[in-house]
Amino acid sequence: MKLDPSYLQQIARRIGELEAAMAEPGAASHPKTFKELVREHQHMRNLLNASDEVERLRRLLEQNAELQTEQADDPDMLEMARAEQEELEAALPAAEQRLMALMLPPDPDDSRNTILEIRAGTGGEEAALFAGDLYHMYVHFAEARGWKTSPIAASPSDLGGYKEIIFSVEGEDVYKTLRYESGGHRVQRVPTTEAQGRIHTSAATVAVLPEVEEISEVQINPEDLRIDLFCASGPGGQKVNKTESAIRITHLPTGLVVACQDERSQNRNREKAMRVLAARLLDLQRQQEHDKLAGERKTQIGSGDRSERIRTYNFPQNRLTDHRINLVLYSLDNIMQGNLDEVIAALQARDIELRLAAQVKKDI
Repeated sequence: MKLDPSYLQQIARRIGELEAAMAEPGAASHPKTFKELVREHQHMRNLLNASDEVERLRRLLEQNAELQTEQADDPDMLEMARAEQEELEAALPAAEQRLMALMLPPDPDDSRNTILEIRAGTGGEEAALFAGDLYHMYVHFAEARGWKTSPIAASPSDLGGYKEIIFSVEGEDVYKTLRYESGGHRVQRVPTTEAQGRIHTSAATVAVLPEVEEISEVQINPEDLRIDLFCASGPGGQKVNKTESAIRITHLPTGLVVACQDERSQNRNREKAMRVLAARLLDLQRQQEHDKLAGERKTQIGSGDRSERIRTYNFPQNRLTDHRINLVLYSLDNIMQGNLDEVIAALQARDIELRLAAQVKKDI
C-alpha cells in the first residue's frame, strides 16, 4: 500500500490544526473535547509514522538489491546484503499491516480502559480454579505492558479459584488489545481434585467491557435501581465483617445485577458496583447496535459473543487452540504466564483482513 502524497499532506495539515487547537488557552479545561483532540492527534501521528516506516523499508530493499548487483563478485559483501534483505523482507509485512490497520476508521472504544469479568462455568471446583488461572494470565499480560489492574469484586472458591472475578485494566489501547478475549474458554487437564488421573473438561467465560469514561454516556435513572445492603462474607459463607458494607444493585429495566463486597466502605463498594453496571449497560447498547447490522458479526472477530466457545487450553498436549482463526500453538505453559502476544497479534491480523475486505466491498 502506497499513500497518495496529497493525502499525506492533508494528514500533516490536520496534525497542525490539532496542535493549534490543543495549544489554545483554556483548551484543557474541557477534558472530554481535549481528550478527543489528543486521540485524533495521536492517530494521525501514528498513521504518518507508519507510512514513513513502510517507505523506509521499501527504499532500503531497493538499495539492497542495487548493492547485491554491484557487489556480485564479493562473497562477503553479498552474504551481508542477503542477510539484511531477509531482515527487511521479514519486517515489511508487519509494517504494511500496521499501516493498513491505521487506515481503517478507528473504533472510539479502542482507547478505553476495560473491565474484565471471568466466571467459572461447567466443571465445579476445577472450573473455578481455571477461572483463577485465566485471571492471573491476564494480570501478568497487563503487567508486562505497563497497564494497571485493580480488583473490583470477587467470589473465591473453597480451593483457591474464583466462582467470579471482576477487575479493571487501565492503560494505552487496553480495549483494542483485549476485546478478542470475550467468549467461552475451555480447559482440558487432570484436575487437582481427580484421584485417578483422568482428564476432565471444564469451562469459564470471559466478558471484556469497555469502561464508561463519563457516567453521562449511559442513561441510569435512579428510580430504575434497587439497592440492597448485606454483610460481606468469605468462602463458604464465613462472615468477614458484621456491618452491611456489601452492596447489590439491580437495574430493573434490564435485570442486570451487580454485587460488590471487597471494600470495607459501603460508599466504595457502591462506586465500584456502579462502574461495573455502567460498563455492562454500555456493552448492552453496543450488542444491540451490532445486532441491527446483520453482517457485522460475521466480518469482525471482536464481536464479543460470549455464548461462543473461542478457545481450548489442552494441558496434557501443552496446546492452545483458538477456534475462530484455527490457530494452534504448542506453548500453553508460556501463554498461561501471560505471554499472549502471539495469540492476540494473530487475532488482530485476521480482524484487520476481514474489516478491510468489508470496507472494500462497501466502497465498490
